[in-house]
Amino acid sequence: MAANSTAQPQKPTTVLGRAFVLVAKMLFWLFLSLFMSIIVEWVGMTYYWPDEGISHSQEMLKTEIGYVNNDFRRSLVTDNPGEMANAYSETFLKYTFHKSGVESTLEWAFGSQPSGKWLIDFVRETIRAMADYIVAAITIIQLFAVRLSILVLALPAFLIFGMVALIDGLAQRDLRRWQAGRESAYLYHNAKRTILPLLSLPWIVYLAMPNTIHPNYVILPFAILFGLAINITARSFKKYL
Repeated sequence: MAANSTAQPQKPTTVLGRAFVLVAKMLFWLFLSLFMSIIVEWVGMTYYWPDEGISHSQEMLKTEIGYVNNDFRRSLVTDNPGEMANAYSETFLKYTFHKSGVESTLEWAFGSQPSGKWLIDFVRETIRAMADYIVAAITIIQLFAVRLSILVLALPAFLIFGMVALIDGLAQRDLRRWQAGRESAYLYHNAKRTILPLLSLPWIVYLAMPNTIHPNYVILPFAILFGLAINITARSFKKYL
């Protein structure tokens, strides 16, 4: 029989291979969220908030840091969430602005006198025209770092909701088992299918948002839905192992 030319590539079967694929997917979605955040900020600066300019992204960064300092004073992840968020922000700033050459390029563009060579002068004028957009992109990267730290700090909430939901779901499963209740494979498989998206969507949605919003309004609904999905999966699992 001829080989099927449209056969799908085989998925990794080893634990290490699956872990590598999972990490690669996570990094892809994180970079995609960052890229979309920068593009949205640039579009907003051009069409929706031209009067605010770079102050829009700077105010967003200031507000998000305020959320961490005021509302995330204690966490199971770290003893000082504020310092963690600032460390994330400073690290991203260090590698994307200082060490990447962006800072020196801006200094060259604004500090040098016209050279008389049209190509060099054209590059310099282009950088000057794009300066606000470059600074806004750097600020959005810092904002991305702060939001990333907030999501890391929120991981215990998903863990707690998930554990409570799992215990309650297994208890409901035992009650159904001893009462000769009917199982629902349809409910089980559909609930199980939503667990990973509910765990990953907060990262995509929150990291790519063009405006500030208190993280609780994003994290808590997804954490509750995540726990509900685990609860339904556990209690609708088959009666007999």
